[in-house]
Amino acid sequence: MKILFLTLALTLTAQLSHANDGRLNLKALRKQLITAIGNSQTTDSLYNALDHLPTKTALTTAYMGALDALKAKHSWNPYSKIKYLNTSGKLMQQAVDGDPHNIEILFMRFSIQHNVPGFLGFNKDLVSDREDMINQLTHKNYGTADKELTQSIIKFLIDSKRCTVAEEEKLRKQLVGL
Repeated sequence: MKILFLTLALTLTAQLSHANDGRLNLKALRKQLITAIGNSQTTDSLYNALDHLPTKTALTTAYMGALDALKAKHSWNPYSKIKYLNTSGKLMQQAVDGDPHNIEILFMRFSIQHNVPGFLGFNKDLVSDREDMINQLTHKNYGTADKELTQSIIKFLIDSKRCTVAEEEKLRKQLVGL
């Protein structure tokens, strides 16, 4: 089992890295993260692959934080769930501190905090992240986000029902303009 796990991690590491320059293949990483939402083995393998990268950027740290949140989702043990959420929160804050206006990082933190039950207290950044993402979208400061991710961010913000009527209207106009 350990050999299979290590093989999966090495395969994912190869898929996530560009051939020669060592930068992340964000398209492949995003696709793997979506798969990880429903699959704990993919979550663990992807986390290990990212953890073994020689250089970790703020974006890499954010993805690791998102994967810790998914570990909480996949865990059955309440203690483990809280432990993973705490680690996720720390990694997401570290990522935001490293790149405070990166819309992809803010989106990951927003989506985690949106989906965690409010009574757990892991939702303190929802308003500030929403406002900053809308500001970044207004100024077309998409950073690492491609058109597909930008559309997903806008749709998620609208569907979250956490935006004001004016913000939703602005987001709908931007979505049409993409």
